[in-house]
Amino acid sequence: MAVQKHLYITGTSNVSWKDAIVQAVAEASKTIDYLASVKILEQRATISGKKLAEFCVDLDLTFTIDRERED
Repeated sequence: MAVQKHLYITGTSNVSWKDAIVQAVAEASKTIDYLASVKILEQRATISGKKLAEFCVDLDLTFTIDRERED
């Protein structure tokens, strides 16, 4: 039986929402094994002057728990 765990994270970027997602998943994958899926929960941005300044995304990352893994 596979068991999956969810982790909620927020990614940010000065480029785009897509870049915020890609960077957040890349950073999470450095310390979390067996990433399985990502769900975008919310997107928002800050405004500076008349332009979008920072793109933020709240993500639900799912990863599989490996019960046979040795520490």
